[in-house]
Amino acid sequence: MPKAKKIGRPKLPKGHAKADIIPVRVNPDDRRLFEKAAKASEHKTLSAWIRYTLRSAANGTSGVPQT
Repeated sequence: MPKAKKIGRPKLPKGHAKADIIPVRVNPDDRRLFEKAAKASEHKTLSAWIRYTLRSAANGTSGVPQT
């Protein structure tokens, strides 16, 4: 009997997947606000917008005060 195919997306080659996941909880109003901002930007996904925004804040290029 042939082996059944696995459901879902195939695994990415080593080095192509993101390394870490940072779980963050937000309230529904914040999520809507973030999704609206992401949609209005050049970033294709909410995750991409969040990565860009956090990276900009960490590098001091976003106008967000650093601590």
